Amino acid sequence: MRILIATDAWYPQVNGVVRSLESLAAQARRLGTEIQFLTPEGFPSFALPTYSSVRLAIPTAREIARRIEHAAPDCLHIATEGPIGVYARRYCMKNGLSFTTSFMTKFPEYISARVPIPDSWSYAVLRRFHAAARATMISTASLREELTARGFRNLVMWTRGVDTELFAPERAAALELPRPIFLSVGRVAVEKNLPSFLGLDLPGSKVVIGDGPQRAELERRFPRAHFLGTLEGETLAAHIAAADVFVFPSRTDTFGIVQLEALACGVPVAAYPVMGPKDVIDDHPVGILDEDLRAACVKALALSRAQCREFALARSWQKSAAQFIANCRPLRESAAVQAMAQAGASAG
Repeated sequence: MRILIATDAWYPQVNGVVRSLESLAAQARRLGTEIQFLTPEGFPSFALPTYSSVRLAIPTAREIARRIEHAAPDCLHIATEGPIGVYARRYCMKNGLSFTTSFMTKFPEYISARVPIPDSWSYAVLRRFHAAARATMISTASLREELTARGFRNLVMWTRGVDTELFAPERAAALELPRPIFLSVGRVAVEKNLPSFLGLDLPGSKVVIGDGPQRAELERRFPRAHFLGTLEGETLAAHIAAADVFVFPSRTDTFGIVQLEALACGVPVAAYPVMGPKDVIDDHPVGILDEDLRAACVKALALSRAQCREFALARSWQKSAAQFIANCRPLRESAAVQAMAQAGASAG
């Protein structure tokens, strides 16, 4: 089976969406499915307002159509709701093709954190976008519950996994910092709520990995914290494994695969009891969820690193890929039935 995924999030961006799609494609190949990507590559682009490091493509309907037809996929999946996703959706609607989508980012909360636009307006736009899909894939039960309450339909599960070979305790770097080390990884942007972590009265050291529009401001406000910028691959894994507690202060993530990456490194999680952390950690003894984030950080120091690693080993990308493929398979069957009907009509 050939699946084409249309996505606005792609390299050089480094985020959970890009890592999820890359890991999905690698595992899908092992399951006999080829995944190709329709990305912003080759299109002119513009910087996202208030977030200059993220650029949005300026596609054309003709080129999107050409790329889709050249790929000749059995199934088309739209991963994001940006310009690439909009044009891919338009192509499918115009040509009577079924497609699936995924809800991977809570853009309404991200937008309202920057400009005074009510969440309800943004969710109305997204609800219309996803309503035309055969199915919309979501990562957690909490997200299903919230989106259902907001009027979204045809929601199916697509969980996330972790590369337990890359993210492993034995990779730990030798960080010359006072312990304990409290570490956070992600975009340094307002929606990640980093001041709630950096402002805590904690022993040892606070470390932030990632970059974004809020970095310069936070470096000025919290001069004792260590900002390491963007790290990738083995270097990222080594720094996560060197931490004592992984702090996840976001209240807006739909999942947060960095939590699984930390757990795979044997590092317990401290977070708020909200969507994402609640779905990943639940009541397992691998993290502490508390509205008092400082208390969560301190209590997490006592958790078993071995149990964290064991928990992550059961969350594979292979399982995630199999679930994604199963969600797409009805599109292939539907296309085959449609092709047979058209062939019969032509013969008649």
